[in-house]
Amino acid sequence: MCDSAEILSGLLPDEFLSRMRQLLTEEEYAAFLSCYGQKRLYSLRLNPLKADRRAAGDLLRKAAAAVSKIKTEDSEQQGDIRPQYPDLQPVPWEPDGLYYPEDFRPGRLPWHEAGMYYIQEASAMAPAVLCDAQPGERVLDLCAAPGGKSTKLAASLQGRGILVANEIHPERAKVLSSNLERMGVRNALVTNESPQRLASRFPRFFDRIVVDAPCSGEGMFRKEEEALTNWSLENVRMCAQRQSEILEEAASMLRPGGRLVYSTCTFSPEENEGVIFRFLMEHPDFSLVSIPDLPGIRAEEWGFACGRPEWLSAAGIEPDSFGEEGLKAAEQLRGTLRLWPHLLNGEGHFAAVLRKDGPQASTADTLAEIDASVNSRDSMAQAGDAGKEERRKKKEKGKNKAQRGGKRNSGDLSLKEAQHMWEEFCRDNLIPSDAPDAVTKIGGERLCTFGSALFGLPSPAAGLSLEGLRVLRAGLHLGTVNRGRFEPSHALAMALGGNEVSRHVEFAGDSPQAYAWIRGESVSVGAEQKKGWTLVLMDGSSAGWGKVNGGILKNHYPKGLRKGSNYR
Repeated sequence: MCDSAEILSGLLPDEFLSRMRQLLTEEEYAAFLSCYGQKRLYSLRLNPLKADRRAAGDLLRKAAAAVSKIKTEDSEQQGDIRPQYPDLQPVPWEPDGLYYPEDFRPGRLPWHEAGMYYIQEASAMAPAVLCDAQPGERVLDLCAAPGGKSTKLAASLQGRGILVANEIHPERAKVLSSNLERMGVRNALVTNESPQRLASRFPRFFDRIVVDAPCSGEGMFRKEEEALTNWSLENVRMCAQRQSEILEEAASMLRPGGRLVYSTCTFSPEENEGVIFRFLMEHPDFSLVSIPDLPGIRAEEWGFACGRPEWLSAAGIEPDSFGEEGLKAAEQLRGTLRLWPHLLNGEGHFAAVLRKDGPQASTADTLAEIDASVNSRDSMAQAGDAGKEERRKKKEKGKNKAQRGGKRNSGDLSLKEAQHMWEEFCRDNLIPSDAPDAVTKIGGERLCTFGSALFGLPSPAAGLSLEGLRVLRAGLHLGTVNRGRFEPSHALAMALGGNEVSRHVEFAGDSPQAYAWIRGESVSVGAEQKKGWTLVLMDGSSAGWGKVNGGILKNHYPKGLRKGSNYR
């Protein structure tokens, strides 16, 4: 990591440095600048959906200690005494968060592929913590890729309720969907839509919304070189305008009484206090919640600083010009948070919590409003009708071909056929459960087919129409019908536990068998292992399907996820 002199000589933009010098006191500026001469910290978040917190933490600590011993012995042989690795330390504001040494590289361990943890920068963990999602709620992560906040929100829901994780960029949406799958999330929809399109479909639907808005990235300068190269004052202003537009759409999707968390990874007042102030002035039905006053939040202890309403003028805003309401709103901005890299172990972030006032609508009223919203969009309805007609023609064509003795298209799979095959698979391979979040219960809430794939929608989505939406993941992908047979999906395997299946094998996450499995190799499991679909576990975390025959576990780990021969 470069020292401060190198930073001043050109790594940080001159305009950025000048601006921060004007905003901060001399003492604050010196402390702020000094952090760029220090190594950044690395962190991960354990996944309670798939691993016991204490057991997973112990495994990682042992692995880190083993790496430390090897590194130290290598250094001693070269005449260089290397200090021992520090123990993995907790992230104060995230119960499942751990800091780890840079050389530990937990992303190369099989536990990572099994979804035992998610590698995430510590400050970026804060917005989902502030959301405080509760089991059974309807939650939206509006700008969700790559999935750090979504996977935390899903963990908070504990398999109950619904998470809609949206990402407007198609490729990033695929990464988001993959991460939700790896972490074993059962009750999520992944959409690839604009905020405007979603807002037209989900008026006043969500209990909680997280808007981690695209920003100028000033808080990530130590972490991401791209943030440095793309920075400009013009980009700051463009981001602020876009953030206000996104926040506007998010507000319409929040139910009265709901909570909206707005966050950025930048320092600029335009994108932080400025966006929130303007929003409050335009939305009298929203109020700002003081974050330091929230239950369980120990802002001062954790190094969280308050917002800076005095910086509104730097954003081109004079609160007194809005009268008494403007002065009141400005003062409330002290209840927002700024996470500074020189005050805590993390990068730069901003967060605000907003509450929508008014009586809460019933679920039936909300769904009725959604139906009305969908029906009122004539152009979309016409497009939907055209799409239905096209699908009807294709289906009719497939039936005619089948009647002539030709092969039937996989896209012609009927829901009744798929459900029958799914139920047969459940009888042969899953252990029945009466738990409300059991996978067989999820499959029974509402099944739907997309081509030859079968999905189980979470119960809060049972009354929703997904027609016309770009949906990458419609709940939990249960499996695919291939050549008249049901093949369970990798997503289903990743969501299951050993106590939910008839057959499973378990490897230690640091064993040769675990590495071989992630490379896509078959593994010997002994003649006593029963034949059939078998769930593979790594220290309790599911890592895919295998099929046992003659004491050999044939690998069904997806080819696109397999690691190369150097993965060991």
